[in-house]
Amino acid sequence: MPDFSLCLLIFIIVLAIGFAVVNGFNDAANAIAASVGSRALSPRNAIILAAFCNLAGAATGLAVARTIGQGILVPEAISYLTVIAGLATVIVWGTIATYWGLPISVTHSFVTGLAAAGVAVVGSDAIQWGVLQRVLSAVVTAPVLGFIGGFVVIVVLFWIFRRSAPAKMRVIFSRLQWLTTAFLAYSHGKNDGQMPIGVITMALVIYYNQPGLWDNIPWWVIGISALAISSGTAIGGWRVIRTLGMRVTALQPVHGFAANFSAATVIELASNFGFVASRFGVPVSPDFGIPVSTTHCVSSAIMGVGATKRFSAVRWGLAGNIVTAWILTFPICAGLGYLFAWLLGMIF
Repeated sequence: MPDFSLCLLIFIIVLAIGFAVVNGFNDAANAIAASVGSRALSPRNAIILAAFCNLAGAATGLAVARTIGQGILVPEAISYLTVIAGLATVIVWGTIATYWGLPISVTHSFVTGLAAAGVAVVGSDAIQWGVLQRVLSAVVTAPVLGFIGGFVVIVVLFWIFRRSAPAKMRVIFSRLQWLTTAFLAYSHGKNDGQMPIGVITMALVIYYNQPGLWDNIPWWVIGISALAISSGTAIGGWRVIRTLGMRVTALQPVHGFAANFSAATVIELASNFGFVASRFGVPVSPDFGIPVSTTHCVSSAIMGVGATKRFSAVRWGLAGNIVTAWILTFPICAGLGYLFAWLLGMIF
């Protein structure tokens, strides 16, 4: 008779791979929407570049993976049941949102679903509120920094190149967008790509009862997680790409460059938050990484660069729909996480 615990472990690994793929094909828009929308890169080249750089990002650095796996729930609340409920939540909501062309936060979808599942099983004491507060604070700070960063960078670039001909600027920034698209895809992989690594490691710690695995995560966990998210990126969430890259505002290559650079910088700082903060004397572990929404960062950066042309250049009605989807993510995923955990508790 097969080991039931082993079957659950394998099931979670399969779900985690599915989670990474959904993450990739929704958040593919984050990495390539601006470059495709500004016509600096062809969709095919942008997808290929993003897939490889997502792979590289997901395979480097484990700070966000440890935050996801160890920081959201107390050890007593981490079980196969809560992990499965969190994964089911993000797969369901991520698939629905991608179908409707809504760029959502896959990161916050999973964190919310996992936290709600923990509450369903253990109660409110299941959540490590200090860590969760830092993660949720990024819901406000990341979009604000993305918007301001996009706005400031494009203003600075226009001042520097104020005497340059538009045709020359188009050529220069079309080429530079190869670099910023790669940077953004890499930072996305390093942040969002760490989540399936954290999930699979959680399941392995439960199965083997060895918390020490967090200090030496198996190479194959990193490898299959990185491949899964890059595969999802290669599939491409084309409805989301059209929403961000072509419908929020009209983009030229210089706008795409500014948006990608600003968003990637915010994401990279979040992924290395502990390392950076500790250098300034902030009492936080150097290994602490904040899982942020790449969707929030990129969407707000695109709005920021669009607003420099004129306020009406941004389709604020569409932007409002995107923000509404961000907000609805929390109650929807909290409800799904709690419901899935309750149903699994009834079954098992």
